[in-house]
Amino acid sequence: MVRIADLLAAGPTCSFEFFPPRSEAAEAQLAETLRDLRSLGPSFVSVTYGAGGSTREKTHDLVVRINGEMNLTAMAHLTCAAHTRAELEAIVSRYAAAGVQNILALGGDPPKELGLPPGELAHAVELVELIRGIGPFSVGVAVHPEGHPASADRAADRRHQAEKLARADFGVSQFFFEPEVWFAFLADLDAEGVTTPVIPGIMPVLDVRSVKRMAEMSGAGFPPALEARLRAHEDDPAAMRAVGIEAASELCRDLMAGGVGSFHFYTLNRSSATREICTNLGLLPR
Repeated sequence: MVRIADLLAAGPTCSFEFFPPRSEAAEAQLAETLRDLRSLGPSFVSVTYGAGGSTREKTHDLVVRINGEMNLTAMAHLTCAAHTRAELEAIVSRYAAAGVQNILALGGDPPKELGLPPGELAHAVELVELIRGIGPFSVGVAVHPEGHPASADRAADRRHQAEKLARADFGVSQFFFEPEVWFAFLADLDAEGVTTPVIPGIMPVLDVRSVKRMAEMSGAGFPPALEARLRAHEDDPAAMRAVGIEAASELCRDLMAGGVGSFHFYTLNRSSATREICTNLGLLPR
């Protein structure tokens, strides 16, 4: 299997993110999405992980299946939350035995409604070291261009993210909506001496209410101008969707104009919006 660190060293990448389905209908939807987006020739895909939830085992199964049956490079998300060290070692060892070489190491938060403990490892950097102790994985971490919600201040946030990236092979970002946010983040990382590659995460806004809620939870700003542009079409879902795709395409073009080559798209297990954005950007099948 291909290591994501090697893909990034070879040139720009285009990747897609999925989450494990929770029902038979969702499984069918994801299967269709995977078939469609596979034709775009993504550099890799990633599968999210629900700390303490019912999707934990599904993440493993889906990553292994994508690697084996679809001949795509799949990265497994893994969180410290709600796990003992021994449990994490067992999960990572299973990935090693299955030939999976790429893991995104996350801190994560256990669902409050399940009443689970926070976990034996406190931070993602500890999980990175645990993974490296088990095998020659390519290990990524999450980065937050607008700061992690738990950070005390911007300076502390940047120091923490720099420390995390120094131990990882690459970073994948939380979504954001303005190019200035990304370029300011890169400048801050440069000031901290970070040389680890980071990939911007792109979330097309197809439903303003749901994405705004996700943005508030993750600490990402939701620009008033973008919100107004979308809410002008609240009574017309198709028109709102078109605006969301246009806005995401504009963001990517601005990033490309500033020298960005790699992108990670949050698909929400649907293919059409991601396909349209990739078409708009000229990211054609390879």
